[in-house]
Amino acid sequence: MTENKSTEQVHCLIIGSGPAGYSAAIYTARANLKPVLYQGIQPGGQLTITTEVENYPGYPDGVQGPEMMVEFEKQATRMGADIRFGLATKVDFSRRPYRVWIDEEKLIEADSVIIATGASAKWLGLPSEEKLNGFGVSACAVCDGFFFKGRQVAIVGAGDTAAEEALYLSKLCTQVHMLIRRDQMRASQIMQQRIRESSNIKIYWNTEVDEILGETKVEGVRIKNSKTGTKETIAVNGFFVAIGHEPNSNIFKEWLDMDETGYIKTIPGSSRTNIEGIFAAGDVQDRIYRQAVTAAGSGCMAALDAERWLSLQPK
Repeated sequence: MTENKSTEQVHCLIIGSGPAGYSAAIYTARANLKPVLYQGIQPGGQLTITTEVENYPGYPDGVQGPEMMVEFEKQATRMGADIRFGLATKVDFSRRPYRVWIDEEKLIEADSVIIATGASAKWLGLPSEEKLNGFGVSACAVCDGFFFKGRQVAIVGAGDTAAEEALYLSKLCTQVHMLIRRDQMRASQIMQQRIRESSNIKIYWNTEVDEILGETKVEGVRIKNSKTGTKETIAVNGFFVAIGHEPNSNIFKEWLDMDETGYIKTIPGSSRTNIEGIFAAGDVQDRIYRQAVTAAGSGCMAALDAERWLSLQPK
């Protein structure tokens, strides 16, 4: 850790810049909390690697994910939020004001903190997966399944999330090819039964993804049977990765209560964490819904919770 070059006092600090962070910034700015928001390693969050967004209210013709996040940022800035580049690298929540280091250099001392650092999808690590991300490759069936209505898709995963997304896709697509690495699923028995009862979901056991095919969009997937070594090519238009998400919460582990996978726990019906004055919003605390609209809503909740809490503190 390098020695601090500067220290700044902030009334309300927001860490993260997806729908949750920007919504929190809009509401806290309107409440005259003079919020400072640091955008993190991926300004705009996961929506910046999404192409068309058609399920967010208010965009009847759809909107590109990056464009949507630019509009969120502009609105937050217009309301008076101080939006900055920078990554929170260390925190100390032992006492107020809470201390947050940005880029291991600048120290922010904040009366309240809203954490909106999001979660990152786990990927297979294939170069073709990265190249075609947003062009047929997706980590969210609910977000992108509509674009493949009446087509064939493949999905990788064996847990409840993969089963839920495969069933969701089966209602839209003619055929869902479900690729499972082992000879059994991790999903609950009821989810496995639903998968088996779905006529247009085909399961491939002991299957690894060798390559996603296509130059500018997904055109197929080459798979390999781990027992026999046999390779097969399946023609698909969409490829969904459902092997889990990882919340971006590592720097808070020493201080905040989390579940077994690192999602920050909030008091039900609120954005409050186990530490007074620290709030969490968006995908860093939501392992269930993970939608832009729910993230934005929880950002609003965090802003209102922070405003109310700060109003009760001694001046």
